[in-house]
Amino acid sequence: MEEWITGRQISFNIEDRSYLSLLKREVHRLSIQCGLPEKKVAEIDIVVAEIGSNIIKHAGTGEVLVMLTDQPQPAIEIIAIDSGPGITELARMMQDGMSTSKTLGQGLGAIKRLSDFLQIYSVKGWGTILLSRFYIKPAEQYPPKPGPEIRTLLVPKPGEKVCGDGFFINPDKAGIRIFLGDGLGHGIEANKAVTAAISSFRYCLLPDLGEVLRQINEDVKRTRGLVGSIAIYNYRLRKWRLCGVGNIHTRMWTAAASKTYLPYNGIIGHNLPRTMNEQEVEHGPGKEQILIMCSDGIKTRWEMMRYPGIFRYDMSILAAAIYKDNARKTDDMSVVIVKVK
Repeated sequence: MEEWITGRQISFNIEDRSYLSLLKREVHRLSIQCGLPEKKVAEIDIVVAEIGSNIIKHAGTGEVLVMLTDQPQPAIEIIAIDSGPGITELARMMQDGMSTSKTLGQGLGAIKRLSDFLQIYSVKGWGTILLSRFYIKPAEQYPPKPGPEIRTLLVPKPGEKVCGDGFFINPDKAGIRIFLGDGLGHGIEANKAVTAAISSFRYCLLPDLGEVLRQINEDVKRTRGLVGSIAIYNYRLRKWRLCGVGNIHTRMWTAAASKTYLPYNGIIGHNLPRTMNEQEVEHGPGKEQILIMCSDGIKTRWEMMRYPGIFRYDMSILAAAIYKDNARKTDDMSVVIVKVK
């Protein structure tokens, strides 16, 4: 039994039907802990059963990530990932009664009907990602607000109960403050290092990002250390400022181009370079801009050409696609995505 922590996914590998009982039991427990009414808990039970069954029937194996999130509003988020043949004629298969496996065909139709939010991204020969959310409170209590789309993926190394990666994201009226850190190694000591760094960043008001990193460096010296990167977006100036130490991978996308921004060599808490300068990134008018940050638990050589049309989907789908193809599974894994318009 794992502790449910907002913003961190718990991973369930679905290798055969015997693994489904653990998935169903843990999501049922989360649903009850969230105080959802009995009817909603029963609906989530049905969706989880259908998701697991579909993975076994159509892909053979897969992975389900479950998270308690507050983005875009408080919800239970379920992401199912498989490397099966993909779903052809997706719109038709979303209808009740449609099946390719000689069953009653209630799977995708039931998932669509019972989920508060559902998106499915599927590519022939690559596989499928299903994103389902169940809101903790009625959706009308959280009307859509203009602003950035912020999505995260945080998965501990297999076998670990805590994650050595961590993030802090604070959107306010002025802009967005982001820190993504990766404690050295994994497990409890790595988690202590990144937790101390997040606490330092949260309350540090120094204007220069290099100086912020030096403050974090002082505050984490009693830990084993970490690598980390900061990204600050200013709404009025329409500008990003970036600075980092270690191997956090940072990329920026627009419709026209993408660019990777390199951090400085070093380890926060042990050794920092003498000079650390911010990198500035302009955000042109009328353009969507997507910032993606990954820890080194995610391989860096990934390209968007593998994911046709994915920018039209919720950014949790993109985070899951990057994770699906590039998770090393030998370390903690994290992805932070922020889309601004």
